[in-house]
Amino acid sequence: MDTVRAGTAAVAVLGAGKMGGALVRGWVTAGVLLPGDIRLYDTHAATAEQLAGATGAGVAASAADAVAGADVLVVSVKPPVAVPSLAAVRDALSPDCLVLSVAAGVRLQTLEAALPPGSPVIRVMPNTPALLGAGAAAFCRGRHATDAHAAVATMLMEAVGRAVEVEERHMDAVTGLSGSGPAYLYLIIEALADGGVQAGLPRDVARVLAAQTALGAARMVLETGEHTAELKDAVTTPGGTTITGLAVLEKAGVRGALMEAVQAAAERARELE
Repeated sequence: MDTVRAGTAAVAVLGAGKMGGALVRGWVTAGVLLPGDIRLYDTHAATAEQLAGATGAGVAASAADAVAGADVLVVSVKPPVAVPSLAAVRDALSPDCLVLSVAAGVRLQTLEAALPPGSPVIRVMPNTPALLGAGAAAFCRGRHATDAHAAVATMLMEAVGRAVEVEERHMDAVTGLSGSGPAYLYLIIEALADGGVQAGLPRDVARVLAAQTALGAARMVLETGEHTAELKDAVTTPGGTTITGLAVLEKAGVRGALMEAVQAAAERARELE
């Protein structure tokens, strides 16, 4: 399986909620899939219809209808119903259909056990900025997923951001970092904007400046290749404003708090398995 077929309902998506919706919208916007290539199913029909209306994707009357003949099945349901969802479509799946699961915490072994023997499975942890083509995703492959299957996963995930392959033992850490990370950064942006307001800026101005600053700093990390410490030092002049602010952050333990947040989220992901 080198490519996803064009011109057919090549990709079935079970679960059209926040994550499934973000991926579908991202794929259609990026042009990596045509709306007619995508078939949706959600137990809440209105959710699937809303996503279909926004993207042009098709809606199936049942989960089995959605997956029939699909090259790729994207499982974006809540973790507790991932296995029952796969069991419900097991007999309708094509033998070589690639199953991409974005159900957090559901391990490859569990997914493979719910599918016909030999089914190729890849577990993916994306995040919601995929909606804007700015997602961060990591994936790990099951026993029967080949390099060609991994290339399909990479293509789909990189169409909506960046993707890396990891071993499954790292997936909980991925969940704690990039899976939950957008929420941490929203909190940081909100706090920076609040600081701007406290210093006298209008709310709308502070919000734009805080968000754009975060965006620009992230691009500097990704596009310059410089270490974050070097980038930080480039902004920090002796006795200046930045070092004064950094001293406050260090005193408040912001660095340690963020590290602990990632660790706590990763541990919670392990508990949910």
